[in-house]
Amino acid sequence: MSDLIVGSESPDTDGSVLKVTPESAGWNHVGFEIVKLAEGRSVERRADGVEVCLVILSGACNVSAGENEWEDVGGRKSPFDGLPHAVYLPPGTSYRVEAGTEDVEVAICSAPAERGVDERLIGPEDIEVSTRGSGNSEREVRNILMDSQPAESLLVVEVITPNGHWSSYPPHKHDRDDRPNETYLEETYYHRVRPEQGFAIQKVYTEDRSLDETLTVRDGDTVLVPAGYHAVSAPPGYDLYYLNVMAGPAREWKVKNDPEHEWLVG
Repeated sequence: MSDLIVGSESPDTDGSVLKVTPESAGWNHVGFEIVKLAEGRSVERRADGVEVCLVILSGACNVSAGENEWEDVGGRKSPFDGLPHAVYLPPGTSYRVEAGTEDVEVAICSAPAERGVDERLIGPEDIEVSTRGSGNSEREVRNILMDSQPAESLLVVEVITPNGHWSSYPPHKHDRDDRPNETYLEETYYHRVRPEQGFAIQKVYTEDRSLDETLTVRDGDTVLVPAGYHAVSAPPGYDLYYLNVMAGPAREWKVKNDPEHEWLVG
C-alpha cells in the first residue's frame, strides 16, 4: 500500500479506527481521526494547542464541552444521506462525545491554533451547498468550515461525487505560499464508497513528477496530500463521498489548476 493511504482498522478501546497526526504524516498542520462508537459508548479528548471540528458522519450523539452540551447531534444514516452536523471547539477545550444511537461515526478534524473562536454547533442550515463542475465532473460540495466561516486554522468540506464522475477536477494544487494566487495547505481525503465493496481512484503528482502516484482507495481509506496536483474518480456504479480537512500557515483556500488541463475550466 502507498504511504499516502491510511486505512481503517478495528476500533481500539476508545473507538478509534484511523488516526493521522502531523508527526505520522510528516507535516505540520492537519490532524485527523475517525471514531466509531456503539450505543452508550463515549470518548473523551482535550484540544491541546489545536482547534477541533467534530463532523458527525453517521448516527446521533451527545457532545459536551465546557459549559455547553448539545444533544442528538447528527442523525443521518450515512454520509450520503443528508447534510452534516458538526461542532467547532477552540484550543484548550475538553470534550466528550457519547453515542446516542448504534454505529455512530465521528470525524475529529484538528489543526494548530492559539485562540480559535467561540465553540458552536454547526447545523445543516449553516452548511453552504453548491454544485461544482459540469457534465461528468459535476459534484456536490458541502462547506462545513471553509474560509467564509469563522475559525483560526481549519478548513473542512464534504463532497459527494456521483458514480462515473470525476471530482477535485481539473487537477489542482495548493502547495506554495504564493498569495493571492495560491496558498500552502496540507490536506486529507477521507473516502466512503457506496456500495461499500467498491473503490475509487485518486491521482497525486507534482510538476516535476518526483511524486507521481495513482491510488486505489477503498471504503474507509484516508489519502494524504502533502503536495502536488490531485484529482479523484468514482467508477460507474459506485458513488463516492469524501471529507477534506485542510490547514496551513494562512486560512485561505487558493488553488492552482494544472496548466495542461486549465482549458477544461472554460
